[in-house]
Amino acid sequence: MTLSRLLAIKIGNTNIGLGVFESSRLIHNWRVETLPDKTADEYAVQLLTFFEDSGIAPASIRTAAIVSVVPALNDTLCELCARYLGIEPFVAAPGSKSGIHIKYQDPRTLGADRLVSLVAAKQKYGPPLIVIDFGTATTFNVLDAHGDFIGGAISPGMNMAAEALHQFTAKLPRIQVAAPSHALATNTTDALRSGIFFGYVGLVEGMLARLKQEMQEPEPRVIATGGMSKILSPHCPSIDTVDSELGLDGLRILFEMNNP
Repeated sequence: MTLSRLLAIKIGNTNIGLGVFESSRLIHNWRVETLPDKTADEYAVQLLTFFEDSGIAPASIRTAAIVSVVPALNDTLCELCARYLGIEPFVAAPGSKSGIHIKYQDPRTLGADRLVSLVAAKQKYGPPLIVIDFGTATTFNVLDAHGDFIGGAISPGMNMAAEALHQFTAKLPRIQVAAPSHALATNTTDALRSGIFFGYVGLVEGMLARLKQEMQEPEPRVIATGGMSKILSPHCPSIDTVDSELGLDGLRILFEMNNP
């Protein structure tokens, strides 16, 4: 018997997350670099190699879902699904049925990447919630006690901040972001690492305090996801849970809501 599986594709500014689901269970996931000039054939080589290494028959992928913040890659990944898997993928959009009332001034401007994480967090943890996605940009997304999206905030990601310091100064070096052992640094590289990392911890804790104050709700649960969540969360006592695959889970849930 051939299993029926869903391929979830989350296209971010820095990386593309790929996941294969059997029913509600994520059985395999991978990450590749986001390269807008790359062709469908080139991405297919990587994907089919992942499938082969994991023992996944391409014919077992019966459905696919895509969420993207890089419009230039939407057609590329849709072409991959059509040409190599023989399926037309569902593409998440701000107007997709989500079960969440979006209280933005213009609900259509809420990014679908933020929406999928909220959909998963609401189902897995229950509102009220603050969901932080540590990606190229860091987004703070708030669900009230009714499960309505009431707003949030967006700030530059930690790696973006580090790169900007290097790019826009004459002498500051490019550094690898990591948790320093001390805030009080005695050389330029460690001073950059301390300022960026602990400064970002302060940003996260300060934003969470302000959001909680403005929510006027019972104590919300704080969920962190995204590439830097595991590095930052041990230093951010306000973060309750790290869920690295929240976006893929949310994409699968959103697909099921819109394709019953």
